[in-house]
Amino acid sequence: MIKHTSKMSSVTIRKVNTRRDLERFIDFHYDLYEGCEQDVPNLFSDEMKTLDKTKNAAFEFSEAEYFMAFYQDGRMAGRVAAIINHKANKRWGRKCVRFGWIDFVDDIEVSRALFDAVEQYGKSKGMDEMIGPLGFTDLDPEGMLTWGFDQLGTMPTIYNYPYYPEHMERLGGFEKDNDYVEYKMFVPDTIPEKYTKIAEMIEKRYNLHVRKLTKKDVFEGGYGKKMFDLINTCFKDLYGYSELSERQIEQYIGMYFPLADLSLITVVEDWNEGRKPVAVGITIPSLAARAAEMPPRTALPVRLVARAACPEGAQDRGRRPAPARRSARIPHEGEPTP
Repeated sequence: MIKHTSKMSSVTIRKVNTRRDLERFIDFHYDLYEGCEQDVPNLFSDEMKTLDKTKNAAFEFSEAEYFMAFYQDGRMAGRVAAIINHKANKRWGRKCVRFGWIDFVDDIEVSRALFDAVEQYGKSKGMDEMIGPLGFTDLDPEGMLTWGFDQLGTMPTIYNYPYYPEHMERLGGFEKDNDYVEYKMFVPDTIPEKYTKIAEMIEKRYNLHVRKLTKKDVFEGGYGKKMFDLINTCFKDLYGYSELSERQIEQYIGMYFPLADLSLITVVEDWNEGRKPVAVGITIPSLAARAAEMPPRTALPVRLVARAACPEGAQDRGRRPAPARRSARIPHEGEPTP
């Protein structure tokens, strides 16, 4: 255990060692955000599958530890996951420990203790930079909300309280690494004629064809894998992307497609390339309002990203980027802070 003591509070960090510990780690978000109308929690079962080291295929190339913060009276005050994605580090030429699934009460000693735990874990593994909030892959929680706290969250993204980025600034040593922006798009009842004509012209000129899928296409025809292969191709140069492995793709096909409404999934094929899939559009009806009303053990938390540098540098104070999510950096032992 790691103990942090100040004039105001004494915080102890404990590592998750048992299944009961992991359940408590997951449940903390429910308790912290109880009554928050904007928060849309993820399913408890999905969180268990993601964080279980025996089930998540990402552990083929990743390692992680989970930490919980407690006050002296036994009250849980925060949590964080420390993750090292070796595949992503090799791809981007960095030695990063990621922090994700971070939640804490509005107490700077708690947030400081959590980040110190991640830092110590990273340094013990030879890492020289701390970055987050990030998950194992881009299909996990990432990004810290810095603007739009009055808006309803969505299940694939993170909602966090306004004091989170304030803590990042107060701790010092953080700098923005990336901006994520979310948009609301209002779809008209009918598609404007101009859009329809342009689409038809492009289809004809490039011999592109729209295909609607069946369950047989997905599970027997290989289209489930083809879609994730397309995602790997299109996302490979995006910020921090970690290419999905064959086993991960199999897991996601089994996780998402049995429940998917295939009428809302559209594939575009290039018939000049043997009907090769070149684009995919996935539409999901909003479950946000319903999920927010569910009992804690039916639904669960959402997502975060920031960055932290180790030994040298990292003297810039974390800045709040205009909209959406943010990244940050943290100083290491002996390093000056602003």
